[in-house]
Amino acid sequence: MYKHPLLDRDKMSPQEALDILIEGNQRFVNNQISKKDFESLIHLTKDKQHPFTSFLSCSDSRAPVEMLFDQALGDVFSVRLAGNIASDKGIGSLEFASKYLGSKLIVVLGHTSCGAVKAACDNFREGHIGEIINHIRPAVRQEKTVLESRDSNNEDFVAKVCELNVKVQIKQIMHSSDIIEDLLNEKKIGLIGGVYNISTGQVNFLEDTLLL
Repeated sequence: MYKHPLLDRDKMSPQEALDILIEGNQRFVNNQISKKDFESLIHLTKDKQHPFTSFLSCSDSRAPVEMLFDQALGDVFSVRLAGNIASDKGIGSLEFASKYLGSKLIVVLGHTSCGAVKAACDNFREGHIGEIINHIRPAVRQEKTVLESRDSNNEDFVAKVCELNVKVQIKQIMHSSDIIEDLLNEKKIGLIGGVYNISTGQVNFLEDTLLL
């Protein structure tokens, strides 16, 4: 069941943070969301924040991470950008949460049927949206297994690009952030990617991205 572990967070390991998320997502999938005393949580968190996990996730209205993992006020430092892209400002936000707020785990979370990923598959370029898509284009180029119908009408192609995009954004974080790289090397934080299925509610963590 849900426990607000604020007092124990300094001693929490990255693996324990991941376990909390896995358990929370199973409650969400099984429609067994835990009761939370929000009045007490407001009082407990009013003077400071100490999130145990940080997310770089998509802005999609169907994928609010606190709900997907059955967490509450003060639990999650949430960075949401369309396509879960690792922009400089997004990476800076993750650095802040990891180094100065004590977050133990960074999760880069994509989701199925992502509009930004579909736009990248269709080579969309209009306006500032195109700037977002530029961050996803490497995942489209890296997908080599689908040879025909390489556009948003091909669900298999979109799904493969979605997973690759999570990995591309993780690499961008590692390439761009000495702060996060140092914290990972010191075993103070962990990092993992995942994909949320908007049809089932299930999050599939990508084990080959796990750094603990």
